[in-house]
Amino acid sequence: MLRKINYAVGLFMLGGTMMLQAETLPGEGVTVIPVQSAQDVESFQTELIMEGLRQLGYEVASKAELEYATAHVAIGNGDATFMAVHWQPQHNYFFANAGGDEKLSREGELSRYGLQGYLIDKATAEKYNITNIEQFQDPEIAALFDVNGDGKADLTGCTPGWPCERVIEHHLDAYGLKDVINHNQGSYEALMTEVFRRFEAGEPVFYYTWTPNYVSAALVPGEDVVWLEVPFSALPEEQDADTTMPNGKNFGFIANTQHVLANKEFAENNPAAARFFESVFIPGNDINAQNYRMYQGERSDADIDRHVKGWIRANQDKWDQWIADAKAAATGS
Repeated sequence: MLRKINYAVGLFMLGGTMMLQAETLPGEGVTVIPVQSAQDVESFQTELIMEGLRQLGYEVASKAELEYATAHVAIGNGDATFMAVHWQPQHNYFFANAGGDEKLSREGELSRYGLQGYLIDKATAEKYNITNIEQFQDPEIAALFDVNGDGKADLTGCTPGWPCERVIEHHLDAYGLKDVINHNQGSYEALMTEVFRRFEAGEPVFYYTWTPNYVSAALVPGEDVVWLEVPFSALPEEQDADTTMPNGKNFGFIANTQHVLANKEFAENNPAAARFFESVFIPGNDINAQNYRMYQGERSDADIDRHVKGWIRANQDKWDQWIADAKAAATGS
C-alpha cells in the first residue's frame, strides 16, 4: 500500500513539474518598452500588441509618448522596443535615418490599404465642379475655402514633424499652390474639431486626412465629402513613386501598409515576439470603427482596454493561433 501511495505521489509531483514546464512562457524575464505618438487614436493598435506580449509572458512597461522621428531613433538604439504604427512607405525617411534594416525590423502587415489625401465637402465640390486640387490655382476657387479672410484657401493639414508634412509641402510647391493655399498646422485633432464645426454649420471645408482614422467615420467620403485628385504624382525623393491607383485615381499619396516596428536585436533574440509582430493583422474598418468610438467619447484607458479585449473576443480563433504560433517560434517548432 505504501508503495502505491509513493508511486501516486511521484506521479503527482511529475505531473506538477510537467505542468510548470508547460506554463513557462517565452517572454518571462524580458521587459519591453512600447512607444506611441501623441495621437491617442493609435492606442488601440498599441494596446492590442501589448496585450499579446503580456500573454506571451513579457513584462510590458508603460507606453512612452514620442513623435515619429524620435520614436524611430529610440527603437533603433534599443531605448524602446516597438511601435505599433509604422507606415510604409511614408515613414521610410525616419526608418532610414534611424539605422534602417541594420537596426530595425518591420515584418508582416498590421493593416493595409491606408489611403491619404485632400478632401472637401461634397456640396461645394458639386456646386463648383471641383475634382482636382490643381483647380485651386484659380483664386476664385481658392477663396471658397478662405477662413481667415486673406483670400487664400485654408487647408487643415498635418501636425508639425509628421511625415505627411513633407508630402504636403512638396505638393504645394510641385502643383504651384503656395500662393493660394495656407497649410494650417498644429494639433491635428484640435484642427479637425474646427473642421467638423464648420461642416455642421454648412460652411466649405478643406482638409488632409488618412485612413484608417476616425475622421472618415465622422465625415464619410462619397456622402459628406469627396477626395480631390492631384494633377500628377509628386513625392519627396525617399518616397518617389507613381501614386496613381489601379482604378486610375490619383490622390497624391501612395497607399500605405502599417507595420509593427521593432528593435532588430530584440526581434532576433525574441522569436516569439517577432512572430507575433509578424502575424497580427487588423482590418482597416475595425480601426476606423474603434477610432470613431473614441471620437464619440470612449477614450479613457478603461474604454480602450475594453475595446481591445472585445476585439480579441470577436477574433478569438485567429488570436489564439497567433499566440500559439509565437510560442512555437520560441522553441523552433
